[in-house]
Amino acid sequence: MVLADLGRRIRNAIGKLGQATIINEEELDAMLKEVCTALIESDVHIRLVAQLKNNVKKEMNFDDMIGGVNKRRLIQKTVFQELLKLLDPGVSQFVPQKGKPNVIMFVGLQGSGKTTTCTKMAYYYQKKGWKTCLICADTFRAGAFDQLKQNATKARIPFYGSYSEMDPVVIAAEGVEKFKKDNFEIIIVDTSGRHKQEASLFEEMLQVSNAVNPNNVVFVMDASIGQACEAQARAFGETVDVGSVIITKLDSHAKGGGALSAVAVTKSPVIFIGTGEHIDDFEVFKPKSFVQKLLGMGDIAGLVDMVNDAGIKDNEELVKKLKQGVFTLRDMYEQFQNIMKMGPFSQIMSMIPGFGPDFMTKGNEQESVNRLKRLMTIMDSMSDAELDHPKASDLFTKEPTRIARVARGSGTSQHDVRELLSQYKKFSDMVKKMGSMKGLFNSKTGDINPKNVNPAKMAQLNQQMAKMMDPRILQQMGGMGGLQNMMQQLQKASGGKGGFGL
Repeated sequence: MVLADLGRRIRNAIGKLGQATIINEEELDAMLKEVCTALIESDVHIRLVAQLKNNVKKEMNFDDMIGGVNKRRLIQKTVFQELLKLLDPGVSQFVPQKGKPNVIMFVGLQGSGKTTTCTKMAYYYQKKGWKTCLICADTFRAGAFDQLKQNATKARIPFYGSYSEMDPVVIAAEGVEKFKKDNFEIIIVDTSGRHKQEASLFEEMLQVSNAVNPNNVVFVMDASIGQACEAQARAFGETVDVGSVIITKLDSHAKGGGALSAVAVTKSPVIFIGTGEHIDDFEVFKPKSFVQKLLGMGDIAGLVDMVNDAGIKDNEELVKKLKQGVFTLRDMYEQFQNIMKMGPFSQIMSMIPGFGPDFMTKGNEQESVNRLKRLMTIMDSMSDAELDHPKASDLFTKEPTRIARVARGSGTSQHDVRELLSQYKKFSDMVKKMGSMKGLFNSKTGDINPKNVNPAKMAQLNQQMAKMMDPRILQQMGGMGGLQNMMQQLQKASGGKGGFGL
């Protein structure tokens, strides 16, 4: 059973029980049977499933389920806590030290996506300002160095390897020594894999480890191999000191239960998960956030972290314009860029309460990304005067030849250009309303503070925001009430600060 279906089955089982007037042990057993069956079909080890079932039964107190108690929330909370125990070994993960060389050695079987994952991790830290590099110590697989070289070049990450040297221990030692001299902070060593667990693989792995003395050994595990993950994790853990786990191919259409439950065997924390082939399809793994998204509870704190990581911070110039009720096409372009920086749409959507990981399929996600890129391409064909005009919509309406010129320049239709201008006008009208609201902006910090605004005017602004949204998305969020609730949660999770982008 894939993760999207697993989450849906668990949510449905909890939902059915939560609707019951009186909950007895028999009904609780039926719900747990459904949850456990779903977990087993998702390849979670049966021993761990039995343990989860027993723990939930112990934690559920029927005396707490009398009138006035939100039974669904209580059940959801208990299942959530037990799923969290399943995924969190309670071990502190390795934290690299800034300004010092941190040698990270990757191990795993061939085909697990090890080389691609090395590049993803190097790119992740590079974006955060670390000096990163890659070393190919895989001399077993033909083309391994070519693959790493191609990935590293594309991501502009320095790399080291050899076409002539056949000893992976020598390559690894030379590469680490070279990059340490050049003051690199994240030194990632990609080692050989095999099609199966062999004595030669573990011997080589141990020799490389002894030569480079890694600060952290990362075990890369393929989510698609099911319950075989547990035996694989145990074998690697017995040879080298596995400090972290990265699970690959774990999108919503993967089973993944075996890989996730193998955490219990290695006693090592999962630090990242790979969710696709692209270099950005890489997420920091936080057990709490993962289970929240799986159960459709959202991850507002994670969304705020993502916003901050994307560098979408207070923009004094934009806040100044908002206060004046001015919003240009260039401002809209910059906001679209910010959205693109935040990563895959499905990842963003799953962090909003009420949206499960299955809400946006890969097809819909790609369609949304393509639409956003098309709108940005149209704006790329506009002049500076058009992008910075305070009333661009009126300008194009009065001079329709501009629409024809922009359509030709961007390779789109005039209908596409008009659609962009229509979307821009909705944004612009909403900004005008915001600018006219007394007390919406904090005079000292520029933060948005809706508490100081007339409730009737705030309701009007919320209605306008709702009109701008896709009706299907608004319905998933629970209508206007859900939208307001999400805004409140965003405000709380960001520490009460506004101004991190519209």
